[in-house]
Amino acid sequence: MSRPAATGVSAETRGRDASAATLSGPSADPRLALGAGPLLAPFNAAGVLAAADVHVARRLGRLAREDDERVLLAVALAVRAVRSGSVCVFLDDLAALAVPEGEEAVEVGELPWPEAGAWRAAIEASPLVAVGVHGPADRPVRWLDGRLYLDRYWRHEMAVRRAVDARLSAAAPGAPAVQAPGAAAPNAAPAQAVAAAARRLFPSPEDDRQRLAAATAVLSRLTVLTGGPGTGKTTTVARVLAVLQEVAGPGLRVALAAPTGKAAARLQEAVRAEVARLGAPDRAAVGEPEATTVHRLLGWRPGSSTRFRHDADHHLPHDVVVVDETSMVSLPLMARLLEALRPEARLLLVGDPDQLASVEAGAVLGDLVARPPVVDTLPAALAAILPRDVPTDAAARDALRNGVVRLERVHRFSGAIADLAAAIRAGDADRVLAVLRSGAREVQFVETAGERLTDAEAAGVRHDATAAGAALVAAARAGDAAGALRALESHRLLLAHRRGRAGVAHWAALVEGWVRAAAGPDATDSPWYPGRPLLVTSNDRDTGLYNGDTGVVVGDGAGGVVAVFGDPDQPLRVRPHRLPPVESVHAMTVHRGQGSQFAHVSLVLPPATSPLLTRELLYTAVTRARELVRIVGGAEAVRAAVERPVRRASGLREPLP
Repeated sequence: MSRPAATGVSAETRGRDASAATLSGPSADPRLALGAGPLLAPFNAAGVLAAADVHVARRLGRLAREDDERVLLAVALAVRAVRSGSVCVFLDDLAALAVPEGEEAVEVGELPWPEAGAWRAAIEASPLVAVGVHGPADRPVRWLDGRLYLDRYWRHEMAVRRAVDARLSAAAPGAPAVQAPGAAAPNAAPAQAVAAAARRLFPSPEDDRQRLAAATAVLSRLTVLTGGPGTGKTTTVARVLAVLQEVAGPGLRVALAAPTGKAAARLQEAVRAEVARLGAPDRAAVGEPEATTVHRLLGWRPGSSTRFRHDADHHLPHDVVVVDETSMVSLPLMARLLEALRPEARLLLVGDPDQLASVEAGAVLGDLVARPPVVDTLPAALAAILPRDVPTDAAARDALRNGVVRLERVHRFSGAIADLAAAIRAGDADRVLAVLRSGAREVQFVETAGERLTDAEAAGVRHDATAAGAALVAAARAGDAAGALRALESHRLLLAHRRGRAGVAHWAALVEGWVRAAAGPDATDSPWYPGRPLLVTSNDRDTGLYNGDTGVVVGDGAGGVVAVFGDPDQPLRVRPHRLPPVESVHAMTVHRGQGSQFAHVSLVLPPATSPLLTRELLYTAVTRARELVRIVGGAEAVRAAVERPVRRASGLREPLP
């Protein structure tokens, strides 16, 4: 097991400091765990482990009578992994394990990693740990092929793996029994019906991947439709539903869902807009499907945030379930969704695996796209139906074996934004910088000279933020809910950090000051003033608002105010006293912006040393923009982001040992 290079304060010094802190009483640094032993303390002091990680590991050790600190260190790393978005921890990847958490880069001294062979042996012998797939079911930690899991997350992963494999291995109900090209096809008529419906609803020669997605949805109980923003994923969904109603229906019960209320509203709007363009028979067959959050689809269960009314014993009634923005779905939620589906139901997962993953544990969409092929039948079956549309390259055909179809033609973006997104996705930092410096109208690069922006460097952000904010305030004061909501999405300032000079708190205060100076002072001292932009920070079933939803306070025409959210043409109106917890949203993190689109996007980058700078963060921010993206920061920060993909440990894309 190799050891990562390290610099800075020595582990011995940090360990002494941490041990001293554990004895200093209530005034001790809250980041340091009281009572951490000689092995755990240096990792805690270095910021590699949080105090909570140490406390959980030690508590589990006491329950199992395990006092070997090598085992407790591994368990604490597994706890940290889940907090950081991973499902497990690879104990052979010390370079990843030695990175401290937080928004600022911290030097880590040499850490006292256990010797690899002895560490593994201690883990396998521990009463805390179940070893292998068939290990005891009553232990809180599981060791599997070099990966250490909290057992609950291993069970989530196994539930997803088994459900996905079962869906890929079983034909969807009503699917034609097709054979390879050239073989006798007793069910040729149904196969021809699938081909005819796919070609009718996707008539363009450039719609080959859309036709492939439609045929896959007919044949398979699981289809994964991927592609970057602007490739037409949600509009494809509407026509796929029309194909399904024609060849596997009629009367299929369809559910549309997304992880957040905002994403659900966008899904419903896009699907209904595309359905309206269809002919009358297709419009009647598809209807006007409503979208909701995945949580609401599954049904809240009083007193629980992890279990739902629909589960393995009480299945959802739907024949087809579509989930958009699947990259934001965590592993536990995906496990709950899969168990709630009827075995014969079709599941269509839609999303972009190159975006930031869920803030909770797991990167399920990315894992499903990157898994080794599971079944061999789909490519041949699809070739029998749409021989000219099945891709010839090996990678795309292998993806089809997992029900994965990727849309690649971009329709929404202008050329420069699409080129920039493609270069980021490919990890080509030189190409990214070349596009940023090309002078294209749709892409602006404000190269900064230092960490503190000058007025000239901030001028573009100030202009767009002030114009959007002033328009929002004017519409809100006039009681124009639609105008205010449209202004809210005309520009968005995105950041990687919450704190510091490149963080949300600093920039939100700047933007609020700019807007107040441009729009004039508020007529009231109340926090519920017309023009206040809102971000919902927790789910609320009573109002139908969910964490991540954005809205604005507007005048109600009778001397009061009301908060409006969602579709500008059909806004949801909620009185301030009924609102769940909210905060002002003059700026937001890139994570918060995921699932939304804005006409203009400004991204202020932190220094190149920031551990939060990743390829997925930069890609997600850039692809939020429809018309213009502005990146403010140094070339070193851009290069650091492009060359640092997110590393989320998971076993879902690995074969079982």
